[in-house]
Amino acid sequence: MKKALLAGVALGFAFSTPAFAEIVIATAGPMTGQYASFGQQMKAGAEQAVEDINAAGGINGEMLKLEIGDDACDPKQAVAVANQMAGSGVVFMAGHFCSGSSIPASAIYAEEGIVQISPASTNPKFTDERPGPGTFRVCGRDDQQGAVAGKFLVDNFADKKVAFVHDKTAYGKGLADATMAAYEAAGGKPAMYEAYTAGEKDYTALVSKLKSEGVGVLYVGGYHTEAGLMARQMREQGMDTVLVSGDALVTDEYWAITGEAGAGTLMTFSPDPRKNPDAAPLVEKFRAKGVEPEGYVLYTYAAVQAWADAVKAAGGTGYDEVVKALDAGTFKTVLGELSFDDKGDVTLPGYVFYEWKNGTYDYLQ
Repeated sequence: MKKALLAGVALGFAFSTPAFAEIVIATAGPMTGQYASFGQQMKAGAEQAVEDINAAGGINGEMLKLEIGDDACDPKQAVAVANQMAGSGVVFMAGHFCSGSSIPASAIYAEEGIVQISPASTNPKFTDERPGPGTFRVCGRDDQQGAVAGKFLVDNFADKKVAFVHDKTAYGKGLADATMAAYEAAGGKPAMYEAYTAGEKDYTALVSKLKSEGVGVLYVGGYHTEAGLMARQMREQGMDTVLVSGDALVTDEYWAITGEAGAGTLMTFSPDPRKNPDAAPLVEKFRAKGVEPEGYVLYTYAAVQAWADAVKAAGGTGYDEVVKALDAGTFKTVLGELSFDDKGDVTLPGYVFYEWKNGTYDYLQ
């Protein structure tokens, strides 16, 4: 009887103990909804990073386990995801995508001692007003992006009326405001400044107003879905107005919406990491799997890389130790060598202009 009881206890212990130690990390973004293409970019980047790290022996002998969170770019849902991740024992979040999600979620991560590195949230408030020292990003900021775009508009379209519109989100309004401020500082005079409602299918009223005002350049602070419809509907009304926007157009879905109407669209984005020679083997690995590492795929991969190297340097996943390592270190990633400043912003090259044509985007010649 005693032997049977002891055997039962031992068996129960064996089943309750994992075969190897695991470190739980996560990524979160719009896995569903109209911006789901960006969520899929993040998911692909995080999954490949975890696969590669585990194949190399893990971190300090421990394997990584990845959790995926869907916030649909909704602030309330993002907070729910953050709380869910905390309950799951997540120690690192490579997310979120939308600034409107990352900012409220960051308060939860700071309170729970979870390091957060966003691959894509560009609103300055994300780091300027960060709730704790463990909030970082590997992408640029809207004020940096806006400075480049605003000057470009003055330098290249001085003879055209320039209108600014935004979708009222933390990202879209923040980017439009930063760009318009830089445009005005460089001597430009906006012809129009208006908000639009995201998620609609018909922007012909806005387009008709742009046409009646003789607007030659439309700057869109918002996402590819609405910008694509505006571009298409401008062409349908016979307008040759140039659409200019930001990094939320870095998805092939933009061209799927516009078709040839998207030709000539201009946008700002960081230097394309796919063109980084050090990233070439990884880019080929993604493409062999049928994944084009566009947009924020490699940014998410790099966020995991930087955190993993910080954990190695810290000797463990303790919040304070990893934050200290992130603050002090320089990390070799698929984006190039990077480090973080005292706000948690990344030290990488700034924004450049791209042009959409023939179904893809490339550097503006």
